[in-house]
Amino acid sequence: MFRRPVLQVLHQFVRHESEIASSLVLERSLNRVQLLGRVGQDPVMRQVEGKNPVTIFSLATNEMWRSGESEAYQMGDVSQKTTWHRISVFRPGLRDVAYQYVKKGSRIYVEGKVDYGEYTDKNNVRRQATTIIADPHNKSFPASCTSLGLASRDIYLLKNFFPDLCEV
Repeated sequence: MFRRPVLQVLHQFVRHESEIASSLVLERSLNRVQLLGRVGQDPVMRQVEGKNPVTIFSLATNEMWRSGESEAYQMGDVSQKTTWHRISVFRPGLRDVAYQYVKKGSRIYVEGKVDYGEYTDKNNVRRQATTIIADPHNKSFPASCTSLGLASRDIYLLKNFFPDLCEV
């Protein structure tokens, strides 16, 4: 007579405990960005007192499409939208390579993650900023990059900013 209710209570307790345990498990997520575009300004290196330096530059990416309602899709007008991205490079080797080699107008490839933050401007107004934090994970590089006479780590870093330079 008591056996059934005791099993039901025990079953409820075990299910509740397993739900708590599973909620404590960290889930994997992904924050990854890949951009290919043109640099809008020469990089600047900034350092806030007591913090590591950062190299910052802007990158323009373009999106193009044809507009028009005709069935002859090629006959429509070409429209273009340019999106500007703020790129921040914190990694020590990568920020130095970016500062030294990236120039306005260069066509570069950037891998990284999106970061949303706030800052206070000169007028004490809180502003929101979206930044791409460059942090490449692709560790392979073509052999032609080795002809530059750089260490393999620097070649890897350079390849991620100058895809045209390291073509096979």
